[in-house]
Amino acid sequence: MSKALKDERGQAPIGHLAAGRLVLVVGPSGVGVDTLIDAARLEFGNDPSFHFVRRTITRPAGSVGEEHDPIDIETFRKRRDEADFALAWEAHGLGYGIPLSIEDQLRQGRTVVVNASRTVIEEARGRYPNLTVASVTASPVTLAQRLAGRNRETAEEIERRLGRAGLGFPDGDDVVTINNDDALETSVKTFLGLLR
Repeated sequence: MSKALKDERGQAPIGHLAAGRLVLVVGPSGVGVDTLIDAARLEFGNDPSFHFVRRTITRPAGSVGEEHDPIDIETFRKRRDEADFALAWEAHGLGYGIPLSIEDQLRQGRTVVVNASRTVIEEARGRYPNLTVASVTASPVTLAQRLAGRNRETAEEIERRLGRAGLGFPDGDDVVTINNDDALETSVKTFLGLLR
């Protein structure tokens, strides 16, 4: 989206984005957000009415985890402060940015699927009129087991992530809760149904 289409606060006008649907998939670390998005990508990846977002993250290229566009923290913060991301946040010592190109996808009427933070839901509600929040949940025991099993974090980092899991879960008419303590097949079926 060109900067000329932004208002005086650097925010995108709302009306022109209503054609598509933005789906924010949120939940604490270890809850299975990436697993659900990967399953949806397999199901809908060749469907031109869907767009799966590649995030910009202050993590080196080739590091363990999702494919992303790497960026250093100074550049990330500069771009965030200049409203050069659709959504941006910091968590667990990393910066995460959602590219402005999602707005082009929304204008074209696509369903845009984003791995996002619970902390940006209110901002997204104010900017994107056709928003669905998929809130993925799991018990603390399940989260701890999954975090330990992925071998990405130290014990201290796992404790911090589990502490952040208690941020609370979103509510509202635009929120669909997916309990990922259930069998993975059940959670995937629920998520795919939400996207259809």
